[in-house]
Amino acid sequence: MDKVVATAAQAVADVGDGSSLAVGGFGLSGVPNVLIKALYEQGTGNLSVVSNNCGAMDSGLAVLLSAGRITRVTGSYIGGNKEFGRQYLAGEIEVEMIPQGTLAERLRSGGAGIPAFYTPAGVGTQVADGGLPWRYDGNGGVALASPPKEVREFDGVEYVLERGIRTDFALVRAAKGDRHGNLVFNKSTQNFNPLAAQAGKITIAEVEELVEPGEIEPDAVHLPGIFVQRVIALTPEQSADKGIEKRTVSEASN
Repeated sequence: MDKVVATAAQAVADVGDGSSLAVGGFGLSGVPNVLIKALYEQGTGNLSVVSNNCGAMDSGLAVLLSAGRITRVTGSYIGGNKEFGRQYLAGEIEVEMIPQGTLAERLRSGGAGIPAFYTPAGVGTQVADGGLPWRYDGNGGVALASPPKEVREFDGVEYVLERGIRTDFALVRAAKGDRHGNLVFNKSTQNFNPLAAQAGKITIAEVEELVEPGEIEPDAVHLPGIFVQRVIALTPEQSADKGIEKRTVSEASN
């Protein structure tokens, strides 16, 4: 089955207002910027996003966030995104902060059809006991707090119950993909991309290099095409457009 779509705009055309999205990437690495830009240009809003972070500087999900298109974020890291922090503290956006490993496993479990699992991460904290501020009231108070979660003991150790995550769509970026949707990720881009792809009911992948079926060795496939419904091939310019979040330059030697 050929899953290639001609343009990013066509690929995201049915992502409507109020959709939930799992989005790959970590900082500026492995972020599906072309698909995100297509959503922005389409005008889609009221989005619930599941991603490790919500973009950095003026790229990635920060494009949608700054435009007021995102209403809820499930993630692990606010980082240096000042607009994200401002909207959160002002009560303009709902934010569910999750331990990073737990977020990864919630995405993976959702894609594997596992409704919930137990983990020791967060036991004895507000992650398990509830009370984490999901939404502020804009005046320093908490308008909505996280509810308590089930805690159960196994072999003398307490574990908290966490739910798997499924989303309407997933947006990911891969270094290479074929027409059947099999994907290969380059180095650190194999961060949240495979997990986000598994969690989406409809997964859309932008690939830097499109190859024919059979050109990727089976053992080299990082994500099987069964998890991917649509593929778009990036132009050489789009593939090469990769930012640096924090540039470090050493002093010139004499």
